[in-house]
Amino acid sequence: MKEWLLVDGYNVVFNTPELQALDLAHARERLAVLLADYAGLTRHQVILVFDAHRVPGGVGGTEWLNQVEIIYTAEGETADSVIERRVGRLVANGTVYVVTADLIEQRMVWGQGAYRIPPREFWSQLKALRQEHGRYRKDRPADEYLENRLCPGTREALEAWRKKKLCE
Repeated sequence: MKEWLLVDGYNVVFNTPELQALDLAHARERLAVLLADYAGLTRHQVILVFDAHRVPGGVGGTEWLNQVEIIYTAEGETADSVIERRVGRLVANGTVYVVTADLIEQRMVWGQGAYRIPPREFWSQLKALRQEHGRYRKDRPADEYLENRLCPGTREALEAWRKKKLCE
């Protein structure tokens, strides 16, 4: 059974102190990167939606960052409307979680059979997941490093090249 996470991007940015401290473009990028990590760690399909309904001439679009689908709405279209449509299509095929602080949106997704997660709660979950994963990675043996997986001939050739460059 598939699991999807739909995220109202600006809702998370404006409800998370760490992201609020950044300029808007950097906050969007940071959130997308963190969600890409989240998707990799949880195997959830992640859809991140940023609305541009007040941007004159905004045409919208979609891009991908690893497993994260990032949707920018067109002028006059809200993130809420995109999320509601997606929830309606996805809920029959698996479990859908929606990250939003918008009370009306929360009720809409509940009515369609999805679950909601408040942005601050999601941010706490995300930080805990990253911290847990970080501990796991630090405990792994050093044979995970590329230099320790090279065949001896390749390793010796690279080391000789490095020493030659240092001496020049």
